[in-house]
Amino acid sequence: MPKPAILCVDDEVVVLESLEIELQKAFGNTYVGEFAESADEALEIIEELVEDKVDILVIVSDWLMPGMKGDEFFILIHKNYPQIITIMLTGQADAEAIERTISQAKLHAYLPKPWNNSELIEAIKSGLAKLSINL
Repeated sequence: MPKPAILCVDDEVVVLESLEIELQKAFGNTYVGEFAESADEALEIIEELVEDKVDILVIVSDWLMPGMKGDEFFILIHKNYPQIITIMLTGQADAEAIERTISQAKLHAYLPKPWNNSELIEAIKSGLAKLSINL
């Protein structure tokens, strides 16, 4: 059975690299880390993972990205995959977008950039706990 995945979405490669390091430190090889530079790329990755029967547990996404914004992305994800835990990690989102994401996509956590690594990992762990995943 394939390892479950955590997907990170941000249009800044340096942010994705930082997230990869933090996930590796916190979880080792427990989960597969997937990384996308846009919501459209993330949707392609999600489709591939679903086809390969990989459980996507958590998505960490920026809000301000080219193409589709994070709130639209999470609302779409929630409609198709309501079990996925969503975390918004951004310095740009307005209060209205965050509220919309909470009400329409059951946003688990919002963390401003620059983020605190321990807060991010704690948000991921608390989301995983909702899924009854033992860490």
